Amino acid sequence: MYWEHWEVTPGAPRCPHSFIEDNEVGTIDPTALRGLRGLLYLSLANNPPAVALPRGLFKGLETLTHLDLRGNPFVCDCRLRWLGVVGSAVPNADAGRCGTPKPRGDPNRPTAAQDFQCRRDELRPSSRCPSSRCQRSRSRWGGSRGGGGAALLRFVCAAGVGSAGGAIRAPTVINTSSPVACHPLAFGDALVVVVAQHHGGSSVWRRIGGPEQRFVLLQVLGSGRLRRPHSISSARFGGQWYIGVADSSKGGTSTLYRWVGGGFYPHQSLRPWHRDTHLEFLELGGRPAMVVCSGTRRPAVYRWSGGVFAPHTDIPHVPDVYAAKHFRLRGNVFLCLTRFLGDAKVMRWEGSMFREVQQLPVCGTEPHRDP
Repeated sequence: MYWEHWEVTPGAPRCPHSFIEDNEVGTIDPTALRGLRGLLYLSLANNPPAVALPRGLFKGLETLTHLDLRGNPFVCDCRLRWLGVVGSAVPNADAGRCGTPKPRGDPNRPTAAQDFQCRRDELRPSSRCPSSRCQRSRSRWGGSRGGGGAALLRFVCAAGVGSAGGAIRAPTVINTSSPVACHPLAFGDALVVVVAQHHGGSSVWRRIGGPEQRFVLLQVLGSGRLRRPHSISSARFGGQWYIGVADSSKGGTSTLYRWVGGGFYPHQSLRPWHRDTHLEFLELGGRPAMVVCSGTRRPAVYRWSGGVFAPHTDIPHVPDVYAAKHFRLRGNVFLCLTRFLGDAKVMRWEGSMFREVQQLPVCGTEPHRDP
């Protein structure tokens, strides 16, 4: 049975109690309960196989005091994790039982938020950075003390920071003024760190050997091209290393540099006067591509053609994008966009352009909450 929609017409008498029990309800439309502002008691008990509850089903039911979901052997995975939160928000709620996976402890207790263990890998605080001005990036390089595995190196623009025994330490200091971004790259036994700064010129530093060695200045980057660098990105394609520096000044020009003969040298200048904030390298349709984020225009998509990046398209309906980050999942390319104002967006590449697939509430916007 598919219970699709229950529409409450304006002016209809209030229905404080609703019992949808002992049926084979398989799917409920997310808007089925909209308009039931005076609902006090709701029972969806005993609907095997377990009714599929869509996220947001109970949204707007502020008057709900009793919720009965007993007799539904739910599949407690990530898609239903929100149910544990709803169960704790309603004063008298029985959120049913987990059919799979089996709950820990008493199998007869109501479902709780801790039963939805769908995240096995999470970011957790490790240690505090020794500098109060930390802009970090990370790179895998070299070997651990025991030889073999890769060691995770963390860098701070104010200081070269390494990882030892799980804690952060500062073995060397890169003396720069007003740094805004740093980016590490590994070239054989050498570690190169590109440091972008507002004053004194951006620079490239190199260290040969382990953490006990010091970074030495390799070159000054830009030679006046960079007025106000904002971020650094890197990519390797066609057997060459490239870095992209986004310039956010009014008359600045974001620049692509190529590693040639032991240094980075200008390869391509993008259009000026756009206050770029981030360059994201990725691959679209088997070809190198780049997304340029800017405070004055929509994100622009460039594709590699004839040894340079050529404009391809832009991403509509997403103004004031601050930064972008891509990932691949099941053969698809997704792009996460962070904005100066408004919700973040997740886009998917559809062969010729990016289309929105999800909107993510962020700090400064009104979150979408379930009761």
